[in-house]
Amino acid sequence: MSSSTRADSQALLNSPHLKSGIKKAATRLMPMLVILYFVAFLDRTNVGFAEEALSIDRGITAGAYALGAGIFFIGYAIFEIPSNLLLEKFGARVWLARIAITWGIVATAFAWVQNDTMFVILRFLLGVTEAGLFPGVIMFLAQWFPNKMRVQMFAIFYLAQPFSQMLGAPLSGGLISFGDQFTPWHGWQVMFFVEGMLAVVAGIAALFFLINSPQQAKWLSVEEKKALADVMADEQKVKESDGPKGIGAALVNWKVWYFTIIYFGLQVAVYGTTFYLPQQVGNLLGQSVGWQVGLVSAIPWAVGLFSCYYIGKYANTVRRRRTWGTWFYVITGLSILGSAWAGANGQPILGIFFITLAVASFLGCGPITWSYPTAFLSGAAAAAGIGLINSLGNLGGFVAPIMRTSINESIPTDSGAWGVVSLGVFAFLSAAMLWGTRFFSSKADALLEEEAKTATPGH
Repeated sequence: MSSSTRADSQALLNSPHLKSGIKKAATRLMPMLVILYFVAFLDRTNVGFAEEALSIDRGITAGAYALGAGIFFIGYAIFEIPSNLLLEKFGARVWLARIAITWGIVATAFAWVQNDTMFVILRFLLGVTEAGLFPGVIMFLAQWFPNKMRVQMFAIFYLAQPFSQMLGAPLSGGLISFGDQFTPWHGWQVMFFVEGMLAVVAGIAALFFLINSPQQAKWLSVEEKKALADVMADEQKVKESDGPKGIGAALVNWKVWYFTIIYFGLQVAVYGTTFYLPQQVGNLLGQSVGWQVGLVSAIPWAVGLFSCYYIGKYANTVRRRRTWGTWFYVITGLSILGSAWAGANGQPILGIFFITLAVASFLGCGPITWSYPTAFLSGAAAAAGIGLINSLGNLGGFVAPIMRTSINESIPTDSGAWGVVSLGVFAFLSAAMLWGTRFFSSKADALLEEEAKTATPGH
């Protein structure tokens, strides 16, 4: 990057109008986006609280549960890229609202599940209707925030995961206990219905709170709109000169596939842990899933809340992201192995400690991992590339429960330790590949370094 170009970029990034515009955008947009992902993550993982009850009340088998838990990601993967392209056509405001409303309707239908077949079909449809939410928000943020703030926005968006589990775990457990004690329905039916309706309400609210682009925001001044437009155009030039151009080029780009594999490993760890977290905590405590297990299950996510935010805030250089991200993947793998050992040896306190460490670590990996592809993908290539990484990467959520169940059936133990161990292996693979990015060289990386130098001193 030439001296004149560097100076121009720094001048744009240091504009007071840009800073005020970013602050307004974050205040107006991020709460709604966090709420959408909060409810999405809650609805895709609350099935963990109903596993035992579904088996007793509806005869849902362990195999059907594992298939249903994972098949969500098949529907999600199939419709991810088409959903991203439709978001570009209809705009983020309408499309993200549509996604939330339709997945909410499907989520409520779980209250009436009757058998294995219906359970698996509904899980597939939940994936179909939610497809495009996460990459859609990633693209939406890329239209609003320059790279110097985008990783921090990713981290704030990711806060929905620990919030959904920290608040959602006692909420789900509490709804089950409330439903069993005070309603004529099963507790799990009340849980599915109430939490599904939350998504419908969130989708309707999104129509009023989201704005497609800075130019359409009435709460931005003319100067703030221009500052945002100028800095985004500056970044766009760098991306277009360095990244793939068009949908086809993005789909065959080796870097896109490289980060797809990294993200796949992350998702195996995330969902292999998340789907079974209530049952694993219940086994460690020797209690059935309910209010108390819900409260204890919230502890890892409460800790993860802080790790996610501070990692996103301070991982502001390429070197720092690579080093920290690699170590967090390693810690994730080691912690998963530690939780397996604790479960096999009857150590509940150590087990919960290792689960907490795993959750805190993998929550930090997400924003760091996404900082790489969003640094070189733009336009149609971004829609396709981000969609591909997220859709195929999320297949880790399909593989994880089936792999864990299959290994536990092949090597049965009271604690299911070997199934847990299998999840940690993928975290180590992601660690090695993220460290391998030290051999990458790109203009986008140089731009990120320049943006980091303009960040708030001390950060």
